[in-house]
Amino acid sequence: MDDTGIFLHSVETLRLQVDRRLVELIPLPGKEPGRLGEAAHYALLAPGKRFRPLLTLLAAEAFGVSPSRALDTACAMEMIHAASLVLDDLPSMDDARLRRGRPTTHRVYGEAAAILASVGLLTRAFGAIAGDAGLQADTRIALVETLADAVGFEGLVAGQALDLAERARRRTVAELDELNHRKTGVLMMCAAEAGARIGGASEEARRELGEFARRIGLAFQIRDDLIDVQEGGEHIGKDVGKDAGMTTVVSALGPRAARAAIETHLVAADAALARAGCDGRLGVFARSLFLGRKAAA
Repeated sequence: MDDTGIFLHSVETLRLQVDRRLVELIPLPGKEPGRLGEAAHYALLAPGKRFRPLLTLLAAEAFGVSPSRALDTACAMEMIHAASLVLDDLPSMDDARLRRGRPTTHRVYGEAAAILASVGLLTRAFGAIAGDAGLQADTRIALVETLADAVGFEGLVAGQALDLAERARRRTVAELDELNHRKTGVLMMCAAEAGARIGGASEEARRELGEFARRIGLAFQIRDDLIDVQEGGEHIGKDVGKDAGMTTVVSALGPRAARAAIETHLVAADAALARAGCDGRLGVFARSLFLGRKAAA
């Protein structure tokens, strides 16, 4: 096994640590009224890349801190992400049937349980950070404040509202980048910057880690748009064709230019890592997630 293979194997170990800790951080199924606990477990523990928590852990490690110190913060990022997916999938939003290879949470447990589970996961995320005795109080406060901004009226919430508004209107690529950043990039930026903060990185290095994550988020969204157009839902584990009639980077630029845009973002992400003083392993991890399934030519 070469150095890259060894590194990616260590990433898989971190992924398993995240999954184990997620189970510990939320109530056991059956403990909560009705099927609330079951719905929360179903939404949070569905098979996934765990990209956001891994960003946090690897960013902390990049600045010389054991990933274990950032584990609860990393799990908080996954809780926020899972909650956002539950809400995005609701009939009043995207009305999705499939997520992560399984029926969406509201289709299994009903809309009320799905909404309550998402609220529970959102609040538990902040509690996990605030209650982490392994972090200094000022660090916890800064992390909670940054996460609140990433979720709230300048972040995921605003991104979803922007996505729902005037879906049939033609958007420019710049407008699409802003939309995609708010829907995807803000939480990735928060995850990477959180790990860097726990690692003791300078403010400038944290900004560069945020730029790295922003670029990765934009590349991810373009890749998803390509998949939405070109691949089948059963193959990728989520609904496709949901963007029909909407402007995407793919419809605005065409598939060939969209694929070129992905590479441009990845190159810019690598440059941001270099400016932050990281050794590039975060870049290796990020690019590895684009290798498993490429959109058709």
